[in-house]
Amino acid sequence: MEGKVYIVGAGPGDIGLLTVKGLKFLRKAEVVVYDFHLNEQVLNYINHDAEFIYAGKRGGRHTMEQDEINRILIEKAQQGKTVCRLKGGDPFVFGRGGEEAEALAEAHIEFEVVPGVSSAVAAPAYAGIPLTHRLYSSSLAIVPGYEDVTKKESSIDWAKLATGVGTIVFLMTVKNIEDVCKRLVENGRNPDTPVAVIRWGTRPEQKTITGNLENIAKTVKEEDIRPPAVMVVGDVVRLRKSLKWYEKKPLFGYRVLATREHAESFERLEDLGAEVIEFPTIRIVPPGDWTGLDAAIAKIESYNWLVFTSSTGVRFFFNRLLGSDRDIRDLKGVKLCTVGVKTAEAVKKFGLKVDLVPEEFNAEGLVEAFLEEAEKMRGSETKKEAEGSGISTSKLPNFSTSRSLSGLKILLPRAEVARDVFPEKVRENGGEIDVVTAYTAVKPEVHGKRLKRFLKEGKISIATFTSAATFNNFMSIMGEDAYKLLKGVSIAVIGPVTAEAVKKAGLTVNIMPKQATIDAMVNEIRDWIKKRSVHCE
Repeated sequence: MEGKVYIVGAGPGDIGLLTVKGLKFLRKAEVVVYDFHLNEQVLNYINHDAEFIYAGKRGGRHTMEQDEINRILIEKAQQGKTVCRLKGGDPFVFGRGGEEAEALAEAHIEFEVVPGVSSAVAAPAYAGIPLTHRLYSSSLAIVPGYEDVTKKESSIDWAKLATGVGTIVFLMTVKNIEDVCKRLVENGRNPDTPVAVIRWGTRPEQKTITGNLENIAKTVKEEDIRPPAVMVVGDVVRLRKSLKWYEKKPLFGYRVLATREHAESFERLEDLGAEVIEFPTIRIVPPGDWTGLDAAIAKIESYNWLVFTSSTGVRFFFNRLLGSDRDIRDLKGVKLCTVGVKTAEAVKKFGLKVDLVPEEFNAEGLVEAFLEEAEKMRGSETKKEAEGSGISTSKLPNFSTSRSLSGLKILLPRAEVARDVFPEKVRENGGEIDVVTAYTAVKPEVHGKRLKRFLKEGKISIATFTSAATFNNFMSIMGEDAYKLLKGVSIAVIGPVTAEAVKKAGLTVNIMPKQATIDAMVNEIRDWIKKRSVHCE
């Protein structure tokens, strides 16, 4: 049985520019043959049982020649494998995808091509340069800039190109930029024609310089602009001054490391211009033993309160409840408390109202909230009794001097390993609490080779840790180089326990929100960067 090859364009860098169809085929692939000019996060979407084959080129050095790539694609497909040939940008725009498709067709291998967003259009767009505009240019040419322009026979008709096209986009032209500009001017293009060069377009490292055909080569040298870069020639470059948007974002240039599984709150950082690198150091799995949770569910009506400290706990609890031949009606009379608004939103999705969300998102704040609730409840009950007996309410006792959780029974479904401060405080104050395991956090089997390279090259601005486990697992995965890799990185944490773990490793915590939530962390990161920017100015 023969397999199939999907030639997929992964876009120029921004992970959001990978197409839905490309992602679909990437996830089903058994073999992935990928290039260098990709966003590293794309590989996180691949089935990790898949075979990874690196076929990239960096700095002119080929890991594989084209004939060898073609051979591998054919061989893997002939073995019955689903193969994803993952290429940067668009595979049919100077990506040699056409050559690979030809080789597959000659070998009678079934294939599909999934177009990608080419850097030829994406980089100028992120630099605020429209390639066509009714008032500036209605024609466009995309040209390879790596050809030796001094050779006698060129595949480019410079005379027609120089004066016959409104906007010219050159790819891979940095090394030849002086000769390219000279050839355009010699063939009739005005030397004052605006030019922009965009390096690493759509990524946090994006850098854009502008000039004209007469001086841009000198500026490229002075600014030390190196490949990969896109060059735009034409009057449309004038629009960059008013249309640049990406580089204006408050977190532009920052790359943030997230060490937990995907959280929507981190998407706000991307909206603000940062790139979020996801490298989960914990994986949430069902508990090895459901006995405790099942026993609690069986007597759910005996509890006064059900407490959730995370949306993960909500998900696992209700999945188990509804899978145990019980339903939401069994929670009648049980009050619900959540730590954080995100957790409350998770509960509301089940059609339930949350009775208590403490102002302080930690164990101490949770206990204080329960003491106040118990005080109110006892005061209300005593008031009713007094009124029924004809006793004046002014003669009722002052409950603020005799606070207690006596008579309160609480169920806390949570992670297998967590702080015991809240349960201990409940018991100290006379309450009864059952702590049951609803899920377990384990260290995933991942390697950090790509992340290590990013850290070594200084490409991570901020590393975030939402628990001591995410930090400790990160240090374990990184191995003996962990301390050195994080030494020059700003560190953001949630909660004092996580902060203590970081300090114990000899590192400094730079960012810690007052509230122990990802939303609060994101806000704190934003404000911290804003303060640094003002200070630098």
